[in-house]
Amino acid sequence: MITKDDLRFYREPHRVLEKGEDYMYLLPHPALRDWISNYTVTFPGSDMISNHYTVIPHGCATLVCSCNETGMSSRLFGPATAACSVGEQANQAEMLFIIEFQPAGLYAFTGVPQKELSDRAFSPSDLSFGLDKRIIESIEKARSAYEMIRNIDSLLLTNIKASLSPELHFSVQNIIQNMGSLSVKELSDTVYYSQRHLNRIFSRCIGMNAKTFSRLVRINTAVRLLHNPQNSITNACNLSGFYDLPHFIHDFKSVCGISPQEYRREMSDFYSEIAKF
Repeated sequence: MITKDDLRFYREPHRVLEKGEDYMYLLPHPALRDWISNYTVTFPGSDMISNHYTVIPHGCATLVCSCNETGMSSRLFGPATAACSVGEQANQAEMLFIIEFQPAGLYAFTGVPQKELSDRAFSPSDLSFGLDKRIIESIEKARSAYEMIRNIDSLLLTNIKASLSPELHFSVQNIIQNMGSLSVKELSDTVYYSQRHLNRIFSRCIGMNAKTFSRLVRINTAVRLLHNPQNSITNACNLSGFYDLPHFIHDFKSVCGISPQEYRREMSDFYSEIAKF
């Protein structure tokens, strides 16, 4: 198994999104990028993550493989629509390997209707998702970060079970490009589906209807804007497509659990997506 020192010698710097002494975010193999957003490798230290560390919901599933003194285990989190506190669990691990899926990404590997998994956590074996055991084996046997990532790429590339309709892919990209501002009617008109049929596809493949997914995209857009100290709360509201500040604050708080002002003060206690939107 690798140590945090191995992160310094990772051989494909063009794939690295961000790296520090004890963590690395990186892109998957190019052929996986429709399904996988990014990998995270991290070695939590006693002062690295707050016990209050919370993940901003992004409507996508996540596989977490953790190593501690009792060995390795895995947990599969379904598509998230609500903020989730993870700091306390993360701080119990010596090493974490995390796969963040794209919207509908987990569906491609399981074929399981994602609505059944939304905002729930599972043992991967509950879904007959046997890949987690082989991923853990790759982590345990790897002699370098490069070898570990290469083997996990290969596992995922050979285990895609389902494809997505072009209409769903187009709708998801349309939502992201327009920062969640399109109505369901506008989306359905572009793909010549009824609103009901489009929402049925979203629920099966993504785990929520198109309106809920659009709302999460818009809030994640606002979160990114709030990371820029030059943007006021009002600017973030306007640039992310909200019509008025009270509506923005209400939606932000309902998704993130705190107001935009509180988020800005406590930003280090939150994780938001880095490669999806």
